[in-house]
Amino acid sequence: MFCSVLSAAIYGVDAVKVQVEADVSDGMPQFVMVGSASSRVKEGQDRVKTALRNTGVVFPPKRVTVNLVPADIRKDGSRFDLPVAVAFLKAVGKIPPNSLSDAMVIGEVRLNGGIQGVTGVLSTVILAREEGLGRCVIPHDNIREGKAVDGISVIGVSSLQQLIAYCCDETQAVAESTSPSISDKKDSEVDFQDILGQEYVKRAALIAVCGFHNLLLRGGPGSGKTMLAKRLPTIMPQLTKEESLELSKIYSVAGLLSRDEPVMKRRPFRQPHHTISPQALAGGGRIPVPGEITLAHHGVLFLDEITEIPKRTIEILRQPLEDHQIVISRTGGRFVFPADFMLVAAMNSCPCGYYPDMNRCTCSMSEIIRYRNKISLPLLDRMDLCVEVPALRYEDLTGDGMQGQSSEDLREIVCCTQQIQRERYREIKPEQDGVIRYNSGLSSADIERFCPVSRDGRKLLKQAFEAYGITARGYHRIIKVARTIADMEESNMIKTEHISEAICYRSLDKRDLWEENEGYDRRTL
Repeated sequence: MFCSVLSAAIYGVDAVKVQVEADVSDGMPQFVMVGSASSRVKEGQDRVKTALRNTGVVFPPKRVTVNLVPADIRKDGSRFDLPVAVAFLKAVGKIPPNSLSDAMVIGEVRLNGGIQGVTGVLSTVILAREEGLGRCVIPHDNIREGKAVDGISVIGVSSLQQLIAYCCDETQAVAESTSPSISDKKDSEVDFQDILGQEYVKRAALIAVCGFHNLLLRGGPGSGKTMLAKRLPTIMPQLTKEESLELSKIYSVAGLLSRDEPVMKRRPFRQPHHTISPQALAGGGRIPVPGEITLAHHGVLFLDEITEIPKRTIEILRQPLEDHQIVISRTGGRFVFPADFMLVAAMNSCPCGYYPDMNRCTCSMSEIIRYRNKISLPLLDRMDLCVEVPALRYEDLTGDGMQGQSSEDLREIVCCTQQIQRERYREIKPEQDGVIRYNSGLSSADIERFCPVSRDGRKLLKQAFEAYGITARGYHRIIKVARTIADMEESNMIKTEHISEAICYRSLDKRDLWEENEGYDRRTL
C-alpha cells in the first residue's frame, strides 16, 4: 500500500517542502530509502524500525520503499525520522490513511519510541502556514518555538505511541504550551555610564547606531575600545516582532535557540575570536549553515584585534557589507543567508600599541605600515566611521571625569532618529530597492533623492574629495553619515556642520602615516 505525508528540508535558513512517500509491497524483506538522502537521513531507517518495535508495532516481512520528493534537493539531518514513521504507519494500516493530510511533520525518533527535538522548527512552521496547511506536528521539545508563529495549529508529540493515539482520535488532547511572548526585559549588566570620558568616541558610537553604520575604533591597549563595543547593544531599540521571528529562524536553523528562550528577544552581539576560519565567519559546510556574519543579523558583529585576523578571512566581509546578504554556492545548490549587520572593529595603532607616542612606541615605521596594511583599503573604505580612541587620563579613572548619559537616555535618541528614517523610507517599495530601514542602506540613487545638501556643504564635500582622494564609495558614505547626524538634529537639510563632522570620522587612512612623517624615505620600507 502506498501512503505519503508532508515534511520539510532546511535550505539555507528557509524550509523547503518535501513529500515523504512510503510503499509496502510483497518481495524480499528490506528497507530502502531514496530521494537524495544523506547518510544521516538513511541512518533513520534503523532508528524507525527499532522504535516501532519498542512501541509495539510489528514490522512486516515485506519490502518497504521510502522516497523523499523532490529528488533534486539534498536532504540532511534526523528531522525525517518522524515523517518516515508516519508514512509507514499509514501504509501498513496502523493509523488512518487520511490522517495528518493537512499537516507538516518533522522530528527525530529515539530507539525507545520517544521523539527528540530538531533544529529549524521555526522555518518549518512558517512554511506550513505559507502552504495553507492547518497543522504542524513537531517534537514536544520544540513546542514553545513552534508556537511563536501565529495562524497555524502546532501539535507537540513526545512519543510514537502518543502520535498514533492522536492520529486515531484527533479529538484527543495533546500537551501544548502557551505562546512565548517577546519580553522587553533589559540587559542591565552593562551601561554606557560605565565609560568615563571619551565623549568624542561615544558621540561617534551614537551616530553609528542611529544610522546602523560600520565603526572602526583605533587606539592603544586599555583605552576602552572593547568596553565601548560591548555596550552598543544596550542603546539599540528592541527587536520588532518581524525582526525577532527572522532572527529566531536563523538561530533555530543553527541550533542555538534554547528551550527557555525559543524566540530571540535581544539584538545579537557576536564576538568571534581572531583565529576564526573563513567558513565559520561566512558559513559553510557541505550543506551550508549560518556563520557569524548571519548570526549577527540585525545586531552587532564585533571583530576585536581585526589586524590579527587572517587577511583571507577578513576580506570575506567586503560583499556582505554592500549587499547585506551572503551567497554560498555548492554543487548541491545556491544558499542565500541574510547579513544585515553593523560591523564594529577594533585595532591598535601599531604592533606594540603605543604609536604615535614615540617615547613609548618601539616599532619602526616599516613595521607600523606593514601592520596597518593588514586591513586593505577596499575594506577600510567600507567603514563609515573611523575614530581614534585616546588613552584615558588619571582624572577619568578617579571619577573626576564626565560620566555622560546612560544607555536608556541614548536609546531614546536612537529610537527617535531611527523612527525618522523609517518614516522617510516607508514609501520605497521593496521590489525596487529592497527594504531600507536605516541611512546606511541607501543606494546612490536614493542618496540623490533623500539627502539634500546645502550649497556650502557641497563646496566642503568637493574640497574634501579633492584634498583627501576620497573614493566614490567614501563620498557616498560621508553623505549617509551626514544624513544621520542631520536626523539626530531633526534637520531635513544636510548642512555644512553635518558634512564637516562626517568627514572628521573618516580621518583614519593609510595616508596619515605619510602626513605625520613627511621626511621619511619611502624607498627604505
